[in-house]
Amino acid sequence: MNRKQRRAAAKNPNYFFDFGNRLRDQGKLEEAVAAFRRAIGIKPDFAEAHSSLGIVLAKQGKVEEAVAAFRRAIGIEPDYAEAHSNLGIMLVSQGKFEEAVAAFRRAIGIKPDFVEAHSNLGTTLARLGKVEEAVAAFRRAIGIKPDFVEAHSSLAFCLNFSDKVTAVELFAAHRDWDERFGHLTSTPKAYANKREFERRLKIGYVSPDFREHSVAFFFEPLLREHDRRAVEVFCYADLVRPDAVSSRLQSNADHWLVTVGLSDDALVERIREDSIDILVDLAGHTGKRLRVFVRRPAPVQVTWLGYPNTTGLNAIDYRLVDAVTDPAGEADALASETLVRLEGGFLCYGCPKDAPEPGMPPCLATGTVTFGSFNNPAKLSDATLDTWARLLDRLPQARLLLKGLPFTHAATRALFLSRLVEREVAAERVELVAWLQSNAAHMALYDRVDIALDPFPYNGTTTTCETLWMGVPVVTLRGSCHAGRVGASLLTQADLTDWIAGSMEDYLEIAATLAGDPAQLKDLRRSLRPRLASSSLCNGRAFARKIEAAYRAMWQHWCEKEREGLRKAALP
Repeated sequence: MNRKQRRAAAKNPNYFFDFGNRLRDQGKLEEAVAAFRRAIGIKPDFAEAHSSLGIVLAKQGKVEEAVAAFRRAIGIEPDYAEAHSNLGIMLVSQGKFEEAVAAFRRAIGIKPDFVEAHSNLGTTLARLGKVEEAVAAFRRAIGIKPDFVEAHSSLAFCLNFSDKVTAVELFAAHRDWDERFGHLTSTPKAYANKREFERRLKIGYVSPDFREHSVAFFFEPLLREHDRRAVEVFCYADLVRPDAVSSRLQSNADHWLVTVGLSDDALVERIREDSIDILVDLAGHTGKRLRVFVRRPAPVQVTWLGYPNTTGLNAIDYRLVDAVTDPAGEADALASETLVRLEGGFLCYGCPKDAPEPGMPPCLATGTVTFGSFNNPAKLSDATLDTWARLLDRLPQARLLLKGLPFTHAATRALFLSRLVEREVAAERVELVAWLQSNAAHMALYDRVDIALDPFPYNGTTTTCETLWMGVPVVTLRGSCHAGRVGASLLTQADLTDWIAGSMEDYLEIAATLAGDPAQLKDLRRSLRPRLASSSLCNGRAFARKIEAAYRAMWQHWCEKEREGLRKAALP
């Protein structure tokens, strides 16, 4: 470019706009921001540049600035559907779910076939507990774009929250994903992995959640306690913004690769180059890498921990569960994978080191029992709220304390409160607490709860563990599928089976009985934490040996199959 061309470019907003987009695609975010600001400086009403600036600011985690950029784009061009949808995404990250729903609906109103907006709307509605509306939104997205793989995964995940879907229907939805996308791959090349039964195995873990996330509470004890003489650990981290937990996990891994920006094909080739023996999915349909597993980059493929159901994929060989979450016989027919039942439980909890000491149950001071749930409000199904309303009716002096990110904003609080008021629960008996940024403050909030109530059909996991850690009993209902039996599994590991209900009537009876025994509640505040700490649920070393034994059996089975295949091929 000569001097004259450079002078012309310096006055051309489109030049800087195009340059900014190229920089963004290259991952040069700071330079991209500067380019978009330059374009806007030349042309202040350049709506596309404001929107593109917002996208880059969002990638940098600058949410407030991104929101402002999208609002400016919309102010210039009110019918800019993409800007409305991007604004909705940012509003979700701020916990402003009702506003986000309005933004997505506005985008769809402008552009009815805007498939991403339909899918984003579905995700947001699910977080508001509007599961049936969410399912309809995902189905509309799929109707517009049948090969929209993310919408199919979101639909499968969302159905886990529904109390109106049977286990058979849920399984069918997951198998549908495989029927549509599981065959879209070439036959894998022969594996170069050495077929030796007892050699050190290369284990690869794939997840977007190697960060401050529920998955990390259960993955870290395993990662830390892995026997490095038996296994070599590779973590494929689909992380956009690593944090302190990411750093801690990385320090415990033998190999760490951030996979953001890698295509599925590139990640498949990297896994093959690393000669991974067993590849473990930790996200299921909540992640974006199932198509990597479809391509079978490793001889043995496993799913565990991060998803509460079968993946539906023929390409994943095994799923780690236990006899409580997935009883032999009935559960096997509803899984595409071979179920490996880990004796004594499929989870190990990393006890939080910064949690305050449990306080006394609040009923001792107030004379009134407070039930509580700090679970994701998306899990508060109609059946759950119906049962909780019956419990509050049975105990007219009792109160209910709920906590969650959606309760940050008044409109969402009003929505959830109205669902309880419709069930004849007086509004003054309910308190909705917003998300707390400090983990210490979050844990201290348990001092305001006497008895925790597990939702269904999708139980809590991390929430149940931390509730017990804070000395608060948890009442759970044993459900009909994995997501509804995790509570029973955790309580079984902690030898607290008296709090597992076999029916809704049992659930009510257990909760009411606990509420009538303040002395027991006081004793539990003192005894639950040491009891949990000494249980199998918190024994990371024993859990790691159990997982490694399962991996070894899987590996030896594969080696035997390969050898048998070679013998048959050699026969005349």
